[in-house]
Amino acid sequence: MRITSGIARGIALDSPKGDTTRPATDAARQAIFSSLGETVQGASILDMFAGTGAYGLEAASRGAARVVFAEIDRRAFACLKKNAANVLGALRANGAFATLETLSTDCMRLPKIFENAKFDIVFADPPYRMLLAEDSLGRVLETFAAFAGEDTLFVLEAPADFEPPAETSDGKFALDILKRLGKKSKGKPSQLIFKMARK
Repeated sequence: MRITSGIARGIALDSPKGDTTRPATDAARQAIFSSLGETVQGASILDMFAGTGAYGLEAASRGAARVVFAEIDRRAFACLKKNAANVLGALRANGAFATLETLSTDCMRLPKIFENAKFDIVFADPPYRMLLAEDSLGRVLETFAAFAGEDTLFVLEAPADFEPPAETSDGKFALDILKRLGKKSKGKPSQLIFKMARK
């Protein structure tokens, strides 16, 4: 697994052994960033459930100005720190710079850590079990909503058969699905790109 494009293209990304972390494949990231296009340039980005940091580091390589990573798993966080240092080194060596902030924390705490903050793009690749249970799905979406500006884009990796709700559980935000990537085949991942509009 490597950075697929931009200044840090080709840099290998370390990942922990085992199946507790599910890194986004190179092909999936290429498809997502092709869809996002120039919105990544100069963007402020939040990478939730960051794992190895593949989404956020790809964004930094492609010109994002600031990336905040949140990951609670100890082994994944160690890989994330190493990967971020390698990508940041490549950026600096080529006269570029991005602010990379790595946080070892529960993603549900982020609205308290970044109160009233808005991001241009939010990536999230949560454990699938969180998306399949109504209560935890509600918490995930309400966490998203805390960072939703008028033009904020959300990229959610989910099971291919996952059907997102029309609105958050508190009824305050509606989900506007812009695109779905990946084959709709059971057991396979897909990526949803959407916005959240206040109702």
